[in-house]
Amino acid sequence: MGRVKSTIDGVVIGVFMGFGEEGVPLVVFAGNPEETAQPARCLSELSSDMVGKAVALLFQEGDPRKPLIVGRIVEPARRPGVEVISDGKRVRIRANDRLELRCGKASIVMDSDGQIVIRGTYLISHSSGPNYIRGGSINLN
Repeated sequence: MGRVKSTIDGVVIGVFMGFGEEGVPLVVFAGNPEETAQPARCLSELSSDMVGKAVALLFQEGDPRKPLIVGRIVEPARRPGVEVISDGKRVRIRANDRLELRCGKASIVMDSDGQIVIRGTYLISHSSGPNYIRGGSINLN
């Protein structure tokens, strides 16, 4: 696996390859003195679904034959973020499931099913022209 180092200082990123005899974790890494995966000690529990994942390694006394898995490298969660587009005339904010605007006791909540809930301690609607309220049914108080 490349050139053999006499000691390894600092963290090295390796790959968890599975389990060897007696359930010992096996890892490969740059600077591995062997042609095969090295048995490693581990600070946390590993499972077979982690095989092939990147792990952070330290080495006992800097010895490349004594790797210690200190943790798994976790990729950031891939969540769709809020998109804000400004063309100078308007700002568009998009959300997949729900958009919430909150300030103190006031809130506007919009759900993807079309429901909009406006809450506050005092609501005012002003219009210089007609002010319409339309709906399948309208409930006042």
